[in-house]
Amino acid sequence: MVTIDPPRERQCERCGRVETWDDDTGTWVAGGANDESDRGNPHCVHVWDITGAYNPIGGSN
Repeated sequence: MVTIDPPRERQCERCGRVETWDDDTGTWVAGGANDESDRGNPHCVHVWDITGAYNPIGGSN
């Protein structure tokens, strides 16, 4: 059986905005709980730090 392991966090390479995945709402949520600087620039056209090295497909059984 193949499993999908989606990313849980991403960061914009331009403005530093950090977003984490919220399972309850099914959306990305901006900023950390204690650090307002994680919100970055809301007007940035975000470039997320996702590379070809990331593989969302987990092992098969």
